[in-house]
Parts: sequence; structure tokens; C-alpha cells
Amino acid sequence: MTDLALFETGLVVRPVPGTAAAPLLPGGELPSEEDLARLMTAVPPQPRRVAGVLTGLREPGGWWGPGRRADHTDAIEAALLVGRCLGVELVATADADHMPWHPGRNVRLTLADGTLVGHAGELHPKVVAALDLPTRAVAFEVDLDAVIAAMPGEPVQATPVSTFPVAKEDIALVVDASVPVGELLTAVRDGIRSVGDVLEELRVFDVYTGVQVGEGRKSVAFSLRLRAPDRTLTAEETAAVRAVAVAEAGRRFGAVLRS
Repeated sequence: MTDLALFETGLVVRPVPGTAAAPLLPGGELPSEEDLARLMTAVPPQPRRVAGVLTGLREPGGWWGPGRRADHTDAIEAALLVGRCLGVELVATADADHMPWHPGRNVRLTLADGTLVGHAGELHPKVVAALDLPTRAVAFEVDLDAVIAAMPGEPVQATPVSTFPVAKEDIALVVDASVPVGELLTAVRDGIRSVGDVLEELRVFDVYTGVQVGEGRKSVAFSLRLRAPDRTLTAEETAAVRAVAVAEAGRRFGAVLRS
């Protein structure tokens, strides 16, 4: 089976060059405080991380239509979800050539202050071949210790689930092909949040390049789930949210609605 989505959390070892080797202590006697200190000094940092890999179909095919392969945007969204679950908003920005990631299909994940906490995207074809993974496998890795340390002072509180109906909107934005999808998603999210706390889910579900949008351009389609905690959103309100999202993307990247 190649349609998989797996994750794991655990400690990783980060050796520090030049660190003294652990002392060899005699058996049959308790180590001194100095011996224990030397042992601890020799232990390399071991941050806790969470990593995941997705291969094959992200959405299966059936009578409802063809399936959809997992791509780098799914890995990025999974990594961003880790941050949201901890109450920390991670920033995704396009990364340069950085193994084991595919150039142009990966992002670096940082805290608001620029601290690097992970990467996500499509794995490099050479890495996929070396590990005998299915083609176009995607993955993410996030430093949990760093994200947990950046959590707000107050414990993360569960958000009550609204019983009011959800409003669904789709928007397709045409931008220059060089605009990173992650940064465009951030612009859309920021625009929606500027008008109130109604965004329940935002995801990318299609990226298109071709004659319909013009050379050097691409279309990025977003699915929006909007819900207010205290009322049913009106058609006018959802239209206003959609408009402000488009406006913010246009202000930052010259995005226009796909006709």
C-alpha cells in the first residue's frame, strides 16, 4: 500500500562539534557530583520533534470523482497544524536548495521572531530513491521543544464548538508564478482575521498553471469554512469576508480573482 500518512514524535540527537567525550568511570562505586556533571556535559542536545510523511493519494477516488495525490501543500498544512494545536502560529516561507527537500517545493517554518523550528515539503527525488519511497513523497519535521517554549503564558484552552451553521466559500487567485503559495495563504488568512473571528478552516485545494491564466502566472484556489460563535453568518457577511481576503492578497502580491 502506498497511500499512507504517518507521524512520529521522539528525541533526536544533535551532536555539538568539539564536545568532550563522556568519561569512563570505574564500576562498583557511586559517581561523584563532579563525575555526573562531566557526564551531563558530554550528553548532546536531544530536542523532541514531530515528523510526518505522506505518500500516494491524500483523497481517495470513487464515484464522487478522481482522487488527489498528496503534495507539498499537505505537508506544510500538517506542520502548521502542529503549531495551531499548541497555540503558536508558525510562519512558512519558501526555502532555498536544502536537502532532503525538493527545491521550490519546500518551506522553512519559523516562529514570529524568525527562529527556525522546522521544514516541510516534497522530498528530493534522490532521497525518495535512496529510501525506496513512493514517488513524490512529502514530509514535515517540527521542533516541538522550540514551539512549546513559544506557547503563550496561559494554558491553551479548548475552543467551544459553535452550533451555528458553517458557510463555505472558495476563491481562486491569480498571481505571479514566483509568489510562494504559503505566503499567499498567510495573506488570505490575515485578511479574513482583520474582520473578525469567523475563520474555522482555510486550505489550498488546487494550484494551476496553463494557458487559462497566462504565461508566468498561476492560479491558487482556497477553500474557506466560516462560522461565527454567536450567530448564523449572512450572505452579505460571507461576501464581505471573501472580498477582504481577496483585497489583502491583492495588496501584498497583486493577486486578482480568476475569472
